[in-house]
Amino acid sequence: MPVNLNRLNRLVALAALCLFLAPQAAAQQVVTKVDEYMNAAVQVKHFSGSVLVARDGQPVVSKGYGMANYELNVANTPQTAFRLGSITKQFTAMAIMMLQERGKLSVSDPICKHLENCPAAWQPITIRHLLTHTSGIPNYTSFPGFFEKNATQPYTAASLVDLFRDKPLDFQPGEKFNYSNSGYHLLGLIIEKVSGAGYATFLRDNIFAPLGLKSTGYDDTRALVANRASGYQWAGKAFVNAPYLNMTIPYSAGALYSTTEDLLTWDKALYTEKLVSRKSLDEMFTPFREAAPGTGYAYGWSIGKKFERQVIEHSGGINGFSTDIVRFPAERVTVIVLSNNQGFEASKAANDLAAIVFGAPYRVPAERQAIAVAPATLEKYVGQYQIAPSFIITITSEDGRLMAQPTGQAKVELFAESETEFFLKVVDAQVTFVKDAQGQVVRLILHQGGRDTPAPKIK
Repeated sequence: MPVNLNRLNRLVALAALCLFLAPQAAAQQVVTKVDEYMNAAVQVKHFSGSVLVARDGQPVVSKGYGMANYELNVANTPQTAFRLGSITKQFTAMAIMMLQERGKLSVSDPICKHLENCPAAWQPITIRHLLTHTSGIPNYTSFPGFFEKNATQPYTAASLVDLFRDKPLDFQPGEKFNYSNSGYHLLGLIIEKVSGAGYATFLRDNIFAPLGLKSTGYDDTRALVANRASGYQWAGKAFVNAPYLNMTIPYSAGALYSTTEDLLTWDKALYTEKLVSRKSLDEMFTPFREAAPGTGYAYGWSIGKKFERQVIEHSGGINGFSTDIVRFPAERVTVIVLSNNQGFEASKAANDLAAIVFGAPYRVPAERQAIAVAPATLEKYVGQYQIAPSFIITITSEDGRLMAQPTGQAKVELFAESETEFFLKVVDAQVTFVKDAQGQVVRLILHQGGRDTPAPKIK
């Protein structure tokens, strides 16, 4: 049978066009759903910030919502610079790996090899323990009253160590996981000692400049930073300025700022050997110990599974800001959420935006409805619940209202959705109280940032 070449060519061209249009249509659907979600987040959760969703290193969505400065009426954009909080830790970890490749240190080194005035209790602790939050050194930002007493004070990197140097370890090094800003603060000191450069200078010269991250740096409030966002918190009816934090305090645990665009450049670099070898990257992304059920912590990154896919992620929270970066390396999908409303749950939003990309279930933000619960029922929940050795949530019942007070933080009200399920209004978080077979309350589960964290009742 003779072949009609013209007809065949038309069919091939049509097939190629369909293949081209299908990804475009899918991408447009993601754009539409992300915008629907974020607009709802603005209305219900008071989102203010920038989001970026990328596939194969290319933005599918890159957009700002709300204001970078509400007093000056300056809008958020993809070029707005936000404080990153603990997203800083992945840059600190990268600096350590670069110094290891240069022969300046080994992650197996005892930290006392590189630190002055090292207490006896720290002698068994290695750099790897600091990187993976398994050192046992207590977290200074969880100390009772820390933010009320210390947050506005200037510190040198060395003098801040005095706050936790003589505290007993929470556990023997390597025995457990306990998130510790103290450990990452010490990593900054080690970087300075072995490199001979200041922490901010080392990152600028060895990471930011080589990658072309022109809108990323250490957030010094005296410096002029182009497009810097102001930090806010929602006060029930309107935004107010976030409490002041002296930026000498977060240091190598949380003091960097960046933009969604720069973080995408950073994300793309992590697929290459521009900064360190593949061997070092593999080490960085290999969990050392389980941080929560199904989730391990590596070097500055949490490693787990979402939507049946490997996920590499880290969140950040600092006065006035809430942040999250989520990477699905096999699919080359990246979601970045940077908010200048500290009460907004960036991790929850990033998780939901990833669900949109993968066609998984998610909920568009909507107002929660509180119900009345008998005071006698509330009394059953009163007690102390332990999230970590030095982090307790104290539950009290006051005039028919259930109140929660985490270590070192102010009391907040819990609103009932059922007799055992409660939600907060100041942040996007929920609490479930769990009873045993005898009806006794034995623990609570904190649902926040896409994670479920159990806390046994200890008192």
